[in-house]
Amino acid sequence: MKAAICQILIPLILFGALLPGAAQESDVDLKRLNMLIEQANIMKEKIELEKEAEQRLDDPEFQKKKLKEFDAKLQSLESPLGEDKPQIQKNIDYVWTVTAGILVMLMQLGFCMLEIGLSRSRNAINVAMKNVLDFSAASLSFLLFGFTFMFGTSEAGWIGAQDFAIWNFDGDSPIWTFFFFQVVFAATACTIASGAMAERTKFIGYMVYAVILSGLIYPIFGHWAWGSLGGGFEADFGGSPGWLEDQFGFHDFAGSSVVHGIGGASALAGIMIVGARIGKFDKDGNPRYLPGHNLPFVAFGTLILWVGWFGFNAGSLVEGSAGIGRICVNTAIAGAAGCVVSMCYFWIIRGVPNILVTLNGVLGGLVGITACCDVVTPASAVVIGAIAGIIATGGAFVLDRIKLDDVVGAVPVHLFCGIWGTVAVGLFHEDGFKLERVGVQLFGSLAICVGAFAVALVLFKVIDVFIGLRVSDEEQEDGLDFTEHSVNSYPDFQTTEN
Repeated sequence: MKAAICQILIPLILFGALLPGAAQESDVDLKRLNMLIEQANIMKEKIELEKEAEQRLDDPEFQKKKLKEFDAKLQSLESPLGEDKPQIQKNIDYVWTVTAGILVMLMQLGFCMLEIGLSRSRNAINVAMKNVLDFSAASLSFLLFGFTFMFGTSEAGWIGAQDFAIWNFDGDSPIWTFFFFQVVFAATACTIASGAMAERTKFIGYMVYAVILSGLIYPIFGHWAWGSLGGGFEADFGGSPGWLEDQFGFHDFAGSSVVHGIGGASALAGIMIVGARIGKFDKDGNPRYLPGHNLPFVAFGTLILWVGWFGFNAGSLVEGSAGIGRICVNTAIAGAAGCVVSMCYFWIIRGVPNILVTLNGVLGGLVGITACCDVVTPASAVVIGAIAGIIATGGAFVLDRIKLDDVVGAVPVHLFCGIWGTVAVGLFHEDGFKLERVGVQLFGSLAICVGAFAVALVLFKVIDVFIGLRVSDEEQEDGLDFTEHSVNSYPDFQTTEN
């Protein structure tokens, strides 16, 4: 329609210019005529451009090109949940991070099933109670002071210190998304020791430990590596780095040292103070096998942990972007490599593929990849997971030789493999091997783990002296379900446990 109008206007304007009366018009009229002709040409060009644009919009290749440009623009925005992102991308980040946190919460169920299965039936309720307590204690203590100690404005890089009343933040503040994701991490670090110390630890003593670890030990040592992560979610809250990340560039993406190393170090301190279960070692100090009562539970629990680990690692990106894909692949690959290698390793030396060794190999591989899953390739993830599987298996033999009773193998899996995974950042970084980076990673991991071990050792000793940490031999024989909780896990069944 516009083109037709132009085709009519232009000839009419020119025809008017040729009339006898028009020839006598002044120069002003000629200028006006030229202006009209110019406007008509501009209108014609505009119509042609609009037609060309309509044709390009209908072109599938043009549409794909524009979508790629838009996606590239989104990927270039660096600040997680930051103000420079479009609102739709922020909403995707919020939803993904909360979903990942729910997956990590699911790991509590995995730990609970695994620990129940590896314990004897007379202690099943006691183990379940401790796993429920872990998340409950962590939620409360982390809200009251742990979150601020970990992510508040740093005091010389050692501890966060700011307004502890974080509950005063607005209901739609992004900081609640971050808090939820972090509180389930605190619960994970807390629950690691419960399995290692199972079947001989007083419930009230463990309660005190759970509150202090999740509210003080984990946040303070975690601040050294993750202090800066709390910035950008709420104005004037946090954002200053801990001393390890600030001075050395220490990298622990999802917590091989911060979560698993601290939990494993605390477990090591706990089993040293509480002692071994009666009957675990004979009079000559040789270890005895005290079988758990439900190995299928152990397998179910391990698989649930594996699923939750995708939220644990990929959720640590704190944004719903393409980067979560490779992180999930690395997580899956490392767990699989740890599974296969640990199974074959034990098969070769003992002549049988052992289910418990195989499952702990899975967990060792998952712990090993946690620190480096964002900076290594899947090929490197195979090697990292395989070595972690061997460490988890060999570490259990070492504990038996030095007469330390770890019911679920928490120390080899979480502490030993956690240190290995942190060092692997320097060994297998996709930017290339750097000896300096390896040194930083080893130093940072040992600083966190040794520090947490020392504090936890003192804590357990104080609990043992003033409250009591170990139940009596008679209570162990009767089972903690009855002596601590006055219940029986399987009242309709008769067991043959000694």
